[in-house]
Amino acid sequence: MGNLAVKTLDTSLERAQYYRQLLTDIAALEVMLEDGLFERNEMHIGAEQEFCLVNADWEPSMNAPKILSDLNEPHFTPELTRYNLEINLDPRRLQGTCLSDMHNQLRDLLGRAQEAAARHGDKIILTGVLPTISTRHLSQAYMAPLNRYRILNEAVKHVRDSDLEMHIKGVDEVNLHHDSIMYEGCNTSFQSHLQIDPEDFSSAYNWAQAIAGPVLSVCANSPLLMGRELWEETRIALFSQSVDTRRSTFRLNEREPRVGFGSEWETGSAADFFKRSVARYRSLISTDFEASDSLEQVNRGQAPALTALSLYNGTVYPWNRLCYGRGGKKPHLRIENRYLPSGPTTADEIANLAFWTGIMTGRPSEFDDIRKKMDFRDAKKNFFHAARYGMSAQFRWQGKDVPARELLLDFFLPIAYRGLSRMQVAGADITKYLKLIENRIRSQSGAEWKIRTYRELRKELRQPDALRVLTASLYNRSLKGYPVATWKKYTCNEVFSGRRSASVRDLMSTRIITAHENDSAALVVHLMKWNGFHHLPVLDGKQELIGLLSWKDVGELADSPEIYDMRIADLMKTELITTGPDKSIRSARELMASYGIHCLPVVSGRELIGLLTSTDIDNED
Repeated sequence: MGNLAVKTLDTSLERAQYYRQLLTDIAALEVMLEDGLFERNEMHIGAEQEFCLVNADWEPSMNAPKILSDLNEPHFTPELTRYNLEINLDPRRLQGTCLSDMHNQLRDLLGRAQEAAARHGDKIILTGVLPTISTRHLSQAYMAPLNRYRILNEAVKHVRDSDLEMHIKGVDEVNLHHDSIMYEGCNTSFQSHLQIDPEDFSSAYNWAQAIAGPVLSVCANSPLLMGRELWEETRIALFSQSVDTRRSTFRLNEREPRVGFGSEWETGSAADFFKRSVARYRSLISTDFEASDSLEQVNRGQAPALTALSLYNGTVYPWNRLCYGRGGKKPHLRIENRYLPSGPTTADEIANLAFWTGIMTGRPSEFDDIRKKMDFRDAKKNFFHAARYGMSAQFRWQGKDVPARELLLDFFLPIAYRGLSRMQVAGADITKYLKLIENRIRSQSGAEWKIRTYRELRKELRQPDALRVLTASLYNRSLKGYPVATWKKYTCNEVFSGRRSASVRDLMSTRIITAHENDSAALVVHLMKWNGFHHLPVLDGKQELIGLLSWKDVGELADSPEIYDMRIADLMKTELITTGPDKSIRSARELMASYGIHCLPVVSGRELIGLLTSTDIDNED
């Protein structure tokens, strides 16, 4: 959406004005394509660096607006949350030392951001999903104070007409309910741009789709969400569900999520691509338009902004997105790669850009029409296999199932070398960055390092500390600049830096068994006996906490015949002493001592979110 001042499409007049402008923009695009008004035979690259801000406890900060104000630098822009910012790097001609030049600019701008963040006690983390994000960081209090995000959030909720459900299953599983688009803010990426010739649109776009799975597999860097091991690149599932406007898969005009891979190979022109997109996804927001429309500007020899089309395109998120721009004397088309994650180092990010760009520009002639070589469903399947399994994936390529590492080393890496050489990129740059990719293929990706390190940390630390140490470790290694292929596990100093005074949230158990008020009392009591449970929360039909069973009160009934005639309501305590997740451990200990109890249900409102026992506190001490 850029910096547009957006507004809702509430009235019939607003909708009429918007759609008139949108249709005019598409007509203007067709004229420009037919008349050859686009920049050709020059390829430029660009990138957008999204990054996270963390406080002294390695948790999401609230200071992004203040830091952005301090920077007062046009390369920096706000993001959805108060703990994310974005850097827009300068586009460069794809030749010579463009890669190392872009790398130098990125390090310089991140250095400035780091200095500004430090003045507020914050640090910068480069990672696809910040390990320490929890549900409390996804409330609207953490949304950046900009109208365009509030309006987009309201528009998505209005179209969907219900709250969203988040369900991702990997090694672990998350099943979350949310009422805003804030889960999108969990994702940070290194969005890479490559200019294409308009005449080569369908071949270039389809090739970008075909290679997405293999490229993603070696770049995966986001295996964790809220302490759960999910996909190697969890962003793919998380982002897809965070702005899903469909109430069901049978919604006639939106059969696919707004974040998606697509459903078929593209044909025709760039204008045809946008026509199909407009037919698939409804418009969500509008803005104020210029007095003269885009067709009039084309007729006067001007390059129009295509404001309505660009605004619409900014609310649809294919993993390979076609973009229109006006960077030079003539307008241009480019493909925006949205699936590359942020981090773990700037060197790794530029290497990812080099690898993707090299494969795109090194496309073998036999793949000019990929439709004759590959079923689209295989390309889509490859992409989601890469997101789930990273370099452990098997890909369907040219009629065979090929392990990811083999396909990357034997097929795609040579193509990347040829492509960058064809564009006359400096040999030193080619060798430097593609060697980082090769080393990663032969050793480890960011996702693989995180999983191994986190599992080791969990042997020694409780989950919140393990996540903080992991985040501290990411920061320390990123500062040193060593690529992820060389990373070892954490150090003792990082363990120390990750710890802080515990809160109830840190020590409470979240994987707890509960009883329902209508359950068999005999069965529930026996469950407590078999599993050695001292306490069991009781929920009502709305899944709200209404009582607590204590073994001290029910233990003697376990083998008594009368238990079969009793109800849960007859056994449970209803006058409950509870605490909140952000209360201090000291206050929880004092509360237990004051009432002579050994268990505190942890609630948010009436919703049970955890259980804290005296044993949890004693183990911490």
